[in-house]
Amino acid sequence: MGLAAVLLAFAITVEVAGTAMLPRTDGFTEPLWTVLVLAAYGVSFALLAVVVKEIPVSVAYAVWSGAGTALVAVIGVTLLNERVDALKIAAIGLIVAGVVMLNLRGVH
Repeated sequence: MGLAAVLLAFAITVEVAGTAMLPRTDGFTEPLWTVLVLAAYGVSFALLAVVVKEIPVSVAYAVWSGAGTALVAVIGVTLLNERVDALKIAAIGLIVAGVVMLNLRGVH
């Protein structure tokens, strides 16, 4: 489980990096950025496929997508000059709460 958790964290990090680079693709018209984004997504999914051998897919995917969504929202606000308001903060809080509740339930 320890290695699976580390791989899941890495899968999330790689997916978030790919998503953060997505605007640079300019609608997939910039070849270098497009290749980087697609490679990041490919690596992230490959890691997720390894993780689900040890962690149930329902928990792994919820953590992967929830943490990724929350991190991308934070990156959007802090690095990509996106607007932040109370609704966005509350929505991110709900995502984090859902992931925490799934993990409190346990993986088995």
